Amino acid sequence: MKLRPLLLVAAVLCAACSHTAPTEPTMADADADAAPLRLATYNVSLYTNQAGGLIDKLQAGSDQAASIAAVLQTTRPDIVLINEFDFDAEGKAADLFQRNYLEVAQPGGGQPLHYAYRYLAPVNTGVPSGLDLDNDGVVGGQGRSHGNDAWGYGLHPGQYGMLVLSRHPIDTAAVRSFQLLKWHTLPGASRPLDPENGQPFWPDAVWQQLRLSSKSHWDVPVDTPNGRIHVLASHPTPPAFDGPEKRNVARNGDELKLWSEYLKGEADSDWLCDDQGRCGGLASDARFVIVGDLNNDPADGNGNHSRIIELIEHPRVLRMPTPTSAGASELGAAYAERGIQRHGNPAQATGDFGPRTGSLRLDYVLPSAGFQLLGNGVHWPASDQPGVEATKASDHHLVWVDVR
Repeated sequence: MKLRPLLLVAAVLCAACSHTAPTEPTMADADADAAPLRLATYNVSLYTNQAGGLIDKLQAGSDQAASIAAVLQTTRPDIVLINEFDFDAEGKAADLFQRNYLEVAQPGGGQPLHYAYRYLAPVNTGVPSGLDLDNDGVVGGQGRSHGNDAWGYGLHPGQYGMLVLSRHPIDTAAVRSFQLLKWHTLPGASRPLDPENGQPFWPDAVWQQLRLSSKSHWDVPVDTPNGRIHVLASHPTPPAFDGPEKRNVARNGDELKLWSEYLKGEADSDWLCDDQGRCGGLASDARFVIVGDLNNDPADGNGNHSRIIELIEHPRVLRMPTPTSAGASELGAAYAERGIQRHGNPAQATGDFGPRTGSLRLDYVLPSAGFQLLGNGVHWPASDQPGVEATKASDHHLVWVDVR
């Protein structure tokens, strides 16, 4: 990785202890008998439409947050990416969730759960761009109009944010974020076109300023007993809620492509520069796990399916059976009776998105090759199994992979 002069800096905030290693440990240094690691992702839908609303909700007592905590207490991941958890700069919501929910035994959950380390940082959602991004002739405004012209859709800055929780030390000094990376710099960027005239949906002056990440893309190094793991976290925009130009379909595909480019490991990529001014991809010998609600099913729903397939089948990603669940299988059979047919295996779905869409596989935990796979799954019990009520707190379900 090479450095260039610092041009833009995104604030990096961490409310837990940090750890900076003088040299990066490798998996080869780890004890072969080290304890297994459970890696997970969970879109918890803990967001509100008002700035500071999640803090108020958690202070008042939230049945939804209690159910989310119950799921985490049951599955007990060592490292988990939480999607759709509103960001606040002081980390008050994360503090409340840890103290009042995770560290309190929840009905339908397990023993209290403590994460000594966490990472949270600003995201693009709800941040005004000062540009007319939906081409309605108005810049900004209130409500949906504000969201449509923000760098990433959101009604207030930080809505739908991300949070990494870890039992093991996070090297916050080495975290890389790509919140500010310009979309047009991505090689082969999919610039949306107006299908009526074939012209770009955005004029050059706007296109040159657009950010690629709808929230952010993070590389969060975690020092585990198995060595250092780079947690590659993101939450691409849904490939929907746009117009005939399919700008969100294009953005979702290119947000996924960014990880494929990052895994090339090219140290001299002048375009691939993080918010701290450091350029280049992930080292070719680094271990990683791609986690997040990636909003793209390999076979069903909207989106450029080739982009998610490219990640799943990337040479640096571990080949493994696709996680499944009894709940997804049960729901898939019910939707089939109602005429919603899937090209993919319904048992692999990670969420239920209503009768118009059905169930889809949108959430992923993709460890790098070289790990030993011990097991995986989606925490989605069947309707007659214990713990099913807690899983109804979100339309997504926790996905876990156990590795050594």
